[in-house]
Amino acid sequence: MSLACAVAAPAGAEILIGSDAGGMIGDYVARYQRVRQTGERVVIDGTCLSACTIVVGMIPRDRLCATRNAVLGFHAAWVPDAAGRRVTSAVATQALWGLYPSGVRQWIARRGGLTPNMLMMQGRELAAIVPPCDGAAQRVAASPRQTSATGRQARAYRRAPSAITAPAVAEAAMAR
Repeated sequence: MSLACAVAAPAGAEILIGSDAGGMIGDYVARYQRVRQTGERVVIDGTCLSACTIVVGMIPRDRLCATRNAVLGFHAAWVPDAAGRRVTSAVATQALWGLYPSGVRQWIARRGGLTPNMLMMQGRELAAIVPPCDGAAQRVAASPRQTSATGRQARAYRRAPSAITAPAVAEAAMAR
């Protein structure tokens, strides 16, 4: 699904995150800024890993929910070195950290902070951070291509679009 469709979507539409492995932080910052502007609701109904997780800090709580299938996965940001190996980026990790709400930062801190290892949040821990979806949102999330009772359609985001202006800090924008 192109981002142009997301920007043109009517207010009140729902975006479904069903299986998102993340990507470059800058792409996700730009995506979620646009989603904030459209007024769309975001439903997390599956894995939302890495840069995808900044959704919890960029989308207002009243326009975000998680189904019982939702899982968030957090780790330190990284950039590839000259040999293509993953190297943790302190600058990008700090930028990522700053995008999370305090409840997420506290949860991560209690588990040792952002490291190269993935920290998974789900179930009750996730429900304490992201409001659970009501029954109607769960039905929409279960079948993202069907129109809901209100005539709005949920759309799935699977990967970040490739052509988005990155934030000012280039290393943070290019980190994963």
